[in-house]
Amino acid sequence: MRVYAIADLHLATVTPKPMTVFGPQWADHPQAIYDRWRETVTEDDVVLLPGDLSWAMRLPEAMQDLGTIAALPGMKVLLRGNHDYWWPTAAKLRAALPPRMLAVVNDAVRVGTVVICGTRGWLTPGHEPLAPDDERLLVREAERLSLSVQAAERLRQPGDVLILMQHYPPATAPYPPNPITRVIEAARPDLVVYGHLHGVPIERSMRHVNGIPAHLVAADVLRFTPKLLLDTVG
Repeated sequence: MRVYAIADLHLATVTPKPMTVFGPQWADHPQAIYDRWRETVTEDDVVLLPGDLSWAMRLPEAMQDLGTIAALPGMKVLLRGNHDYWWPTAAKLRAALPPRMLAVVNDAVRVGTVVICGTRGWLTPGHEPLAPDDERLLVREAERLSLSVQAAERLRQPGDVLILMQHYPPATAPYPPNPITRVIEAARPDLVVYGHLHGVPIERSMRHVNGIPAHLVAADVLRFTPKLLLDTVG
């Protein structure tokens, strides 16, 4: 089993939204994702999907996009992004998800010897402080991340790999500590994955959280190819 990740698929089967406004590289990007996914991922693998999966506004509409993703090889693990307006309660989502598709919602999942936790995240302070509303939402997301980490620890067995995923990056340059990074540092996952940032070169992205490897996996940054995170895990 190998573990891959790719975020920000921005599919729009029911709710058309051309992504070429963000650059010509987005032309026919869904087909590029599907083709490269099939070339890269096998049925035995796991693919992490940290948010912004579909432009749909309601779950029934999003199911067309989710069904297309579900038909691709591998076990998929979903996380909510800031544009996943269709995302319902955990119970409704899990009742609707196709086979071989899991979701992290203030909790964690275990696939083989890999435990995955995470949360959407929020804006974080960088050169400028946050507005009061953003600070409040950041604290709330840190609390949700803490719940997810606690759930992961209950699932985790000796030898398991712990992956923490977010939609938003854990911090903003120059990367001062914030409530999210404090939870991550206390949890000490084996690695962190995040999306949300488009057109950011890998070398200019956040590469670690206090020594913990961090990977930007936004689809356009990866040229629409799932990124290999772990090779040959149980």
